Amino acid sequence: MPADIDEKTDRYERLLTEALDAAEVAPPAETPMGEAAAECLEMAESYLKDGRHFRDDDDQVNALAAFSYGHAWLDAGARVGLFDVPTDGHLFTV
Repeated sequence: MPADIDEKTDRYERLLTEALDAAEVAPPAETPMGEAAAECLEMAESYLKDGRHFRDDDDQVNALAAFSYGHAWLDAGARVGLFDVPTDGHLFTV
């Protein structure tokens, strides 16, 4: 049976929130890579905020999309070395 949109949206919001808590910027902040990491974090945080706004407006489809995009920013950043992240578990694909 396919996942219910409400359940899936809840799951992706939790995933993004946990991933934001777990991701630590790897390169020094004053370097170009450190600046790129800060931008990725800002995008992920913005998508979390947007997703919560969409959810408050009862727009589950856009909320789910926002939470997914936010996590993608973190996951991609982790994959290219912008973040130190846990390598076990469900938060990242690295």
